[in-house]
Amino acid sequence: MSSATARSRSRSAARLAAVQALYQHEMEQTPIPTLLHEFHHHRLGAEIEGARYADAEVDFFDDIVSGVHARSDELDEMITLRLAKDWALNRLDRPMRQILRAGTYELAARIDVPTGTIISEYVDVAKAFYDKKEAAFVNGLLDAVAKDVRK
Repeated sequence: MSSATARSRSRSAARLAAVQALYQHEMEQTPIPTLLHEFHHHRLGAEIEGARYADAEVDFFDDIVSGVHARSDELDEMITLRLAKDWALNRLDRPMRQILRAGTYELAARIDVPTGTIISEYVDVAKAFYDKKEAAFVNGLLDAVAKDVRK
């Protein structure tokens, strides 16, 4: 496996883990430093109940989780601008909110990552939780956000 492929896989794992961590934070109000520590030592690259968690790029994971947490109000505003007029962000279920927040964070803050890569990766994350309809929703919403933040 090439180093570029390994990096791509470790970033994909970091994105999925970040969405899971952000979901856990929203559900349990776990402080971010505690959450990061837990994921570093017990999830990323670990084996849990026979399932092996992929090795994730830890710094990338930390940036997404910490960045989404620090900028959540701003990210929620960017997402809300792109929801249908009769929809509020709190009507979306928790995993979907975290997928959209993480994707929006990357679009706004990680200009080193191509737009298409970010959207494609979070569509894949959505597929881990949902069916095609929801994955298409993630695609459309993040594409709209990208047009706002990556002019």
